[in-house]
Amino acid sequence: MDVEPDPVGNEAYRAFMGSFPTGVSVVTTVDEAGRPRGMTCSSLSSVSLDPPILSVCLSVTSGTLSALRAHGFFGVNLLGAQGSSVARHFADSTLSHFERLPWRPAAGTGIPRLDGDTIGFAACRVTDTKLVGDHVVVFGVVLGADCGVGVPLLYGRRQFAAWPGAAKGDVAGQRAGLDGATAERPA
Repeated sequence: MDVEPDPVGNEAYRAFMGSFPTGVSVVTTVDEAGRPRGMTCSSLSSVSLDPPILSVCLSVTSGTLSALRAHGFFGVNLLGAQGSSVARHFADSTLSHFERLPWRPAAGTGIPRLDGDTIGFAACRVTDTKLVGDHVVVFGVVLGADCGVGVPLLYGRRQFAAWPGAAKGDVAGQRAGLDGATAERPA
């Protein structure tokens, strides 16, 4: 009879995952009172192209997760190479995130879109959620997205870095549905 081994410890798992650099985003939404909410998220993944669906993983204790579930819409703000201070700001749950940072509500949804230090934005409608361990995987259909010129911010081995070898302007500005971050909320 085979015995299933115990899962690896938290520190070994963190070290392993930390060796896999990822892009950095800020997931934003509004709460039931219309106040903006957001958190740093490096757990972002493309799920489907048709329809366009992405996923983010948020801690079960996150106030942003609670607001996102209530609102039903969220934004993914991709941070550029100069965005490490924004990432740190939104990672600190003790701060009032939107008081000192420029942002604007996306038309139709009110989703906060960060201005500056971002290279892209996607407005999403929640299609499903799944509890997995101490996080909830949130699936969202992308209502609109845009990607500007800029170098992505990466995070790995507990530090931020710019995409290596990328020159500013390597990414041609691409727009798909969110010219000026206007996503229409379905009736």
